[in-house]
Amino acid sequence: MTAEVTVYSTTFCPYCVRAKQLLERKGVAYKEVNLSQEAPEVRVELMQRTNHRTVPQIFIKDQFIGGFDQLYALEKEGKLDDLLA
Repeated sequence: MTAEVTVYSTTFCPYCVRAKQLLERKGVAYKEVNLSQEAPEVRVELMQRTNHRTVPQIFIKDQFIGGFDQLYALEKEGKLDDLLA
């Protein structure tokens, strides 16, 4: 699996942890952007881009997937591997 995956997270976010654990179990390398450590403008730009305020925000191949619930649903439906290919 070689798709570029980016996870926008915060330091104390249980759903962020679960999303990263799911990706790690699948052997997926991902880039993490911890919004707790970034300038406030990064979060504002992300919210404008996705129209979502919560984390995690997950992108696969620059396509906004959503958060952990959407990532898990894709995995459960057997669609995640196709997106990651």
